[in-house]
Amino acid sequence: MFGLEDWRQYIKEGGQYLNTAVNAARDRPEVFTPEILYNLTAMAIEKFLMGFLMYHGDMADNHTMADLLRSVERHIEVTPGFAGRLLVLDSFQEICDLDTYNIRKPTPEDIVMILAIGHEVKVFVAEHVVGPGKIAAGPAGLC
Repeated sequence: MFGLEDWRQYIKEGGQYLNTAVNAARDRPEVFTPEILYNLTAMAIEKFLMGFLMYHGDMADNHTMADLLRSVERHIEVTPGFAGRLLVLDSFQEICDLDTYNIRKPTPEDIVMILAIGHEVKVFVAEHVVGPGKIAAGPAGLC
């Protein structure tokens, strides 16, 4: 069982998920479909943002990108562009309300954008947990 003090583990796992997605997209696209790559990257982003929140002694209200974003915004102002890119990810899976349940399969072109968002979140967390310019010295999994 993890506690709030285990934020490093979440960030490490985020890095592992993102590395898996990047390597799979590059090396095994015939096996790792866009849907699998989307889910791996979404897990990475969730882990990164949960690590950020735990570092700040907080937890997310829920785990959609919109919920994670709202939770992060309790601690730091995010740019509209960053927020917008995170919210785009929710457009692939709207699964919280049975009345509006919708899944949109990502395309290979979407995966390029999705992986870029995953990298952007990794850098964002590194800058706000470790500090600007100190990414390489940060917790395992951030680099």
